[in-house]
Amino acid sequence: MKLKNTLGVVIGALVAATSIGALAQGQGAVEVDAFGKRYITDSSRDLSNGNLLGGSVGYFLTDDVQLALSYGEYHDMRSENDTGNKNIKGNLAALDAVYNFGTPGVGLRPFVSAGFAHQNISNVPDRTGRDHSTFANVGTGVKYYFTENVFAKASVDAMYNIDANETEMAAGLGIGANFGGGTKKAEPAPVVAAEVCNDEDSDGVCDNLDKCPGTEANATVDADGCVVVAEAVRVELDVKFDFDKADVKQDSYGDIKNLADFMKQYPQTSTTVEGHTDSVGSDAYNQKLSERRANAVRAVLVNQYGVEAARVNAVGNGEAAPVADNATEAGRAVNRRVEAAVEAGK
Repeated sequence: MKLKNTLGVVIGALVAATSIGALAQGQGAVEVDAFGKRYITDSSRDLSNGNLLGGSVGYFLTDDVQLALSYGEYHDMRSENDTGNKNIKGNLAALDAVYNFGTPGVGLRPFVSAGFAHQNISNVPDRTGRDHSTFANVGTGVKYYFTENVFAKASVDAMYNIDANETEMAAGLGIGANFGGGTKKAEPAPVVAAEVCNDEDSDGVCDNLDKCPGTEANATVDADGCVVVAEAVRVELDVKFDFDKADVKQDSYGDIKNLADFMKQYPQTSTTVEGHTDSVGSDAYNQKLSERRANAVRAVLVNQYGVEAARVNAVGNGEAAPVADNATEAGRAVNRRVEAAVEAGK
């Protein structure tokens, strides 16, 4: 194979790789590169150091392991003995196994390699015809992937000539492309078929777990399918007023806030604020006074503590519903009040 044909194949593959959108790298990928290496001969061979130019193609058996076949031709290598300064011509073909470290993708991937090579050269000093040698190779290097497809690499190879018991070296640079593969995708989790739940009474508890079958529709049930009896929670308010006054005293604000907090916790609730008076004064006057007291407490709930106005009603009962004896001052003080109650299930 001529060098120009080899480089043509490699360059064509590079162009093709960069023009396609296939996922690169990983198991099943094909990797091609063009390289130039400085070939350092064993001193016993009477050959000058030269250049090895060529290319390689590799196939990834896994995400990390590849087999690479390479071919290169020698340039600028000459004999150095007394018989003449001859231009050495020839080629080197190699098959190597390569292990790539790191994760497929953009970035750095060091590698190590090992394999065998066959060298075929002419004009070797003290020999007639062409010289054929078999080498055992080990090498190391690094690749840098600029994209999923394109990379550059640097490598160093030690080559042991099995036939002549000589060791030679090669250090080189290359550029290549990787295309057509893909890293192994994780197996999708198996789909577990949902268990069939028979629920005759439609209470949300499967029949095999339902300890109270036949519950009524829309009933609230526990984990056993039994009806839950709601526990009622109740908050009461009792605000006292001075004689003939409708001003809410400062020491009553805490109780009113407790009622407001409860109503915010249970937004479905509402309340009626009921105002009352003692028996001093006319019925008509006391009716108006009880209404002012109820509205004063309602205003604190709505304006100061933020309970929605539509949830708070205010009524006055005048002196019609005493809870203590109006014949005593102590009894009349108890009767000058505003009451409210809120109840909710929990």
